[in-house]
Amino acid sequence: MAENEVVARSPCLGDCNLCDDGICHSCFLSGAENDRWNQASNEERLAMLENTRLRQKANSEGRSMTDIGK
Repeated sequence: MAENEVVARSPCLGDCNLCDDGICHSCFLSGAENDRWNQASNEERLAMLENTRLRQKANSEGRSMTDIGK
């Protein structure tokens, strides 16, 4: 890992709330992303974190989160 590389940390809050849309409404990871997290590269994790940011924003605006990250 490069010296200045950002290390992706899990957004999991330990309060899983996986809803019918397949998104955890606590951390905004999809079920598939959550399953993959431990095996994912740092680059993949950073992409997942961007998905969580976009989902959280969509959720706060009352928009659908289901197409983000697919």
